[in-house]
Amino acid sequence: MDVKIESSWSTLLQDEFRKEYFLKLTNHIRKEISEGTIVYPKGPHIFNAFNLTPFNKVKVVILGQDPYHGPGQAHGLSFSVPEGVPIPPSLQNIYKELQKDLGIDVPKSGNLEKWASQGVFLLNAVLTVRAGDPASHSKIGWINFTDAVISKLSNDCDNLVFMLWGNFARGKKELIDTSKHLVLEAAHPSPLARGAFFGSRHFSAANNYLKSKGKTPVDWNL
Repeated sequence: MDVKIESSWSTLLQDEFRKEYFLKLTNHIRKEISEGTIVYPKGPHIFNAFNLTPFNKVKVVILGQDPYHGPGQAHGLSFSVPEGVPIPPSLQNIYKELQKDLGIDVPKSGNLEKWASQGVFLLNAVLTVRAGDPASHSKIGWINFTDAVISKLSNDCDNLVFMLWGNFARGKKELIDTSKHLVLEAAHPSPLARGAFFGSRHFSAANNYLKSKGKTPVDWNL
């Protein structure tokens, strides 16, 4: 697991990378890979969200739980899949809400890199997973790491938008200073939530907030 992370994040998180839990985490993943276990996403993509959205560029945080566990799906961005991969059900629902909220045509691709390049930090709380085994890396230390990331964003930035979808993500609200950031909460976009996500209008709410703070809104059109 020899991976690089963008320089602003590397500097910000250098103490975290030295902590015992993080060393155990990386050793755990290395051991699994050495034993022939398939882990997603592949090494260069584990920190894709960080590499595509430098710390000082973050405007919006969309928090996911853990990566897709099917072949070719995970590439280090929450809810996103690479070009040419079928759009997963949760992302299909996100697109439906986007269309209802902003009138944007439903995209043909599930690749959200265009959002990431505009400051939408697509963070999964857990950054790796064993193939075919959802949440298999949820207890090896990643949550300690991403909780620290969320706390640093809350403490060191101003006027961010945090989109917390589903009970797991909403549980992270306690890490966020709501006096200086906008927290938007909704049901998870998964079909299992039976449509409770629809009508949240988070995309327009985020842009209205960013504009009110003198920031450039996100072009959600893919």
